Amino acid sequence: MKIPMKKIKGAASFVLCVFILLVMTFPFLMILLNSFKGRLNILKNPLEFSGFIGFENYKKAFTVMHYGNAIKNSIIITVFSLLLIVVFSSMLAYLLVRWKWKLNKVVFLLLTSSMIIPFQTLMIPLVSIYGKIGILNSSGSLLFFYLGFGMAMATFMYHGFIKNIPIELEEAALLDGCGHLATFWKIVFPNLKPITSTIVILDLLWIWNDYLLPSLVLTNENQRTLPLSTFYFFGNYTSEFGLGMAALVMSILPILILYLLLQRQIISGVMAGSGK
Repeated sequence: MKIPMKKIKGAASFVLCVFILLVMTFPFLMILLNSFKGRLNILKNPLEFSGFIGFENYKKAFTVMHYGNAIKNSIIITVFSLLLIVVFSSMLAYLLVRWKWKLNKVVFLLLTSSMIIPFQTLMIPLVSIYGKIGILNSSGSLLFFYLGFGMAMATFMYHGFIKNIPIELEEAALLDGCGHLATFWKIVFPNLKPITSTIVILDLLWIWNDYLLPSLVLTNENQRTLPLSTFYFFGNYTSEFGLGMAALVMSILPILILYLLLQRQIISGVMAGSGK
């Protein structure tokens, strides 16, 4: 009996996908497995399902790295940064699209050009200038920096999306007595939901996982974000592999849970944004 070529290709594709899945998830599974083991058992055989010591590594890591405080700082900084980026960039993009001022072309060109400049080239001037005027070591300063570095890309994405929204909707709202601000929030912004979802997803991953910018701005231990706390924890417990892996799992867990809860919205938002 001859097997149809279509079924063979389907089976081969399935096997390939399973193989890629195993390759991609193997490092995380190894970290998870060894996070429940002691140091000697990890050194003896990291692939063995033996030598478990329960949640002792997690309990110690939670206390030593001040996990509760770190995750609170990360949530506050991420949420407020996203709010600022979405509000300011969407309003700026609306202004640049609907008001045909000559200055708008210059502003848009400067914004898009700024995306070419790597952040690493700005690190030393940033620390030097803002350190001298005394606005470093503050969560508010970090929000200001995230707004500045996130505005260009978000405005660029909103700009392309707003051009596809029929201007007749806004004209009808203006004729009904709405001002420009009310027209934006009641008519335009609800139509920006797909691209807003895309921007929020991209910036959420960037801000939550960012280590470099918080390491330059935040020096106080009580203000450390989760990546910063994980880094300093590893510096103090380099040889304690079980503790280190428990800390890694705890740092990954919040964003992993968020993705599992919102995976449909994330996929639909990215697809809708790419479609436009």
